Formats: sequence, structure tokens, C-alpha cells
Amino acid sequence: MKTLYEVMDGSGEDEKRLRKAGEILKAGGLVAFPTETVYGLGGDALNPESSRRIYAAKGRPSDNPLIVHICRFSDLERIAWDPDGRAALIARAFWPGPLTMILKKKDTVPMETTGGLSTVAVRFPSHPAAQGLIAAAGGFVAAPSANTSGKPSPTSARYVAEDMDGRIDMILDGGDVGIGLESTILDLTEDEPMILRPGYVTQEMLEEVLGRVSVDRTILDAASDRRPKAPGMKYRHYAPKGELAVVEGEPGRVTLRINELCQKAAAEGKKTGVIAADETAPLYLADSVKSVGSRADEEAIAHSLYRILREFDDEGVEVMYSEAFPSKGMGQAIMNRLLKAAGHHVIEA
Repeated sequence: MKTLYEVMDGSGEDEKRLRKAGEILKAGGLVAFPTETVYGLGGDALNPESSRRIYAAKGRPSDNPLIVHICRFSDLERIAWDPDGRAALIARAFWPGPLTMILKKKDTVPMETTGGLSTVAVRFPSHPAAQGLIAAAGGFVAAPSANTSGKPSPTSARYVAEDMDGRIDMILDGGDVGIGLESTILDLTEDEPMILRPGYVTQEMLEEVLGRVSVDRTILDAASDRRPKAPGMKYRHYAPKGELAVVEGEPGRVTLRINELCQKAAAEGKKTGVIAADETAPLYLADSVKSVGSRADEEAIAHSLYRILREFDDEGVEVMYSEAFPSKGMGQAIMNRLLKAAGHHVIEA
């Protein structure tokens, strides 16, 4: 398959590009596109064959649900039930934006899209290209991240092409994304709302609207054996090609421990990498040391993380160590992704 590559340049031609992409989706094809979080791999959410094609292109297990993206508030009613009005309340507060809600699905949505579940994950992205594509495609686009399953999610079209060239019909290049981590996923199917995947919209922000919101216990722990209600719960995700471990402890001890581990790996002939903050990056001795930004700037850390993991792959880094970060606020999302990428391999300094 030849993959078409279209660059969104802000000109009047962008509308034509979106219409073309929309026609591909309507015909059952697949299009990668930018959102405010990461790049998505889109197919017609109401077409079972499109969802099967998404799973095949990603090499993704078919019981891992896809997120249905919409571009009009009213379209939520066509695919999901909101008996108590909580979804409408959350939508008014956080949509369009990086929040996905899990609700009981209507028969409109095929089981192939929901991974065989009676629930559906729904999001209304804020990125204008995403909204334009969804509208051009008919209003309902199923889209996981546009990467090979298990690898770091792509934050630029370059990495989409690396994974998906020849596997999908089109890539829409909208430049680097803004946030860099996937959307928060909130389960509204139980009495108490629960975060299944942390993201830019934090527990504290949600509690201001809903009152008490719990957090799934597996978010910062090893994955459970339960069937996933949301993407990313069950399977190893976000992982680089090499081995990654997260080192926790008092900052000075963390630095010493990581340098010891890098020295040992280097003696074994392995190329080493370190993920650090601006404040500590100069202290490390490794083949490649990369800063995610200042510890005071969680948004910068989130924005940099997947890019750095991909860069380590580009450089052929075989063994990587990362500092840990506080797991409050958006830090919860950062640590969730790091631990998933490391297969929950944690070293105490």
C-alpha cells in the first residue's frame, strides 16, 4: 500500500486535504492525524471493518478498546447513554479537550470498535485539524495513537511515518502536538467516577466538577489481569526498543545509582541513556543524557517524554534509566507512562 503524505500548512488547501482524508475514512480507509495530545490513527468508528483494519495496522490486541472521536456535543447522544447527566456536566467543563469518557454504548457503535465491551470511550478533541477531519468523515472517528502497538505514542508526523508508512492510506502532518501525552480517561459507568488513565485533565480538576473521583489502583502499579475498559490498562505501552528502568529515591542517591548502573552497562558494551530534569542532567555520565525540562514545569516534561524515548530508539540506546517524578497532578500521568514504558521495572536508590 502507498501511504499518501499531506502537510497541513495553514493555507486554503488544508480544507481540500481534510475533505480528501474524510473521503478515505468514509470508504473504510485509515488516516493518521494530529490531535492536541498525540497523533491518532483514524477509521470510521461505525464501520466494523475499519476498526478491524486499525487493529491490524497497529498490531493491537482486539480486546483493547478504541476511542471514538466526535466534533459536535450533540453527537454524544447518538452513541452513548448519559442517564444521570454527569457526562453532559463533564463535557461542558472539559470539551473540546484532552478528556475521554467511558459510558454505556448504544447499538450504533459496533462491538469491533469497543473491543467487545458494552461500553464506549468518547472524546471531543480541541485540535482544529482533528475536528475538521472528524466532520469531513461523518462525525465519528475511532482513533488510538498512530504507532505500532506498544511503542511510544507519536508526537510528530515523522514518527507516525516510521511506524505506519505502507500500512495506512494517509498521514496528515500537522506539526508537533501540544500536550504530548494521551487524554485522561474517566469511567462514568459506576456510581463513583474513576480515572482509568491519567492525563492533562487531573483528578483535582475533575473533583471540582463532580465531587469525589477515584483513581484506578493499577495506574501506578503493575497492570492487573482484568479485561481493559480503556486503552493502555492491560498491555505494555509506550516502550522504547531498549531496556528502561525508573530509579526512585533521594535525589543525590538517584544520581549516584544511575551513574553506577550506566558504568556497569557501558562495561558490558551497551549504549546507555538517561532521562533527567534540567536541574540534574549535567550530573550524569552516559552516552546520551536527555532533559525533559525543569521539575517545576510538568507540562514541559509531559511534552518531551515520548519524543525522548523515540530519540533513544533513533540513537540505538540499549539501556536507559529515568529519574522518577512526583505522582501528583499531571505528574501522575507522567509516572504512569514512564512505569508502563519500563514494564514497571523500578530500582530503589
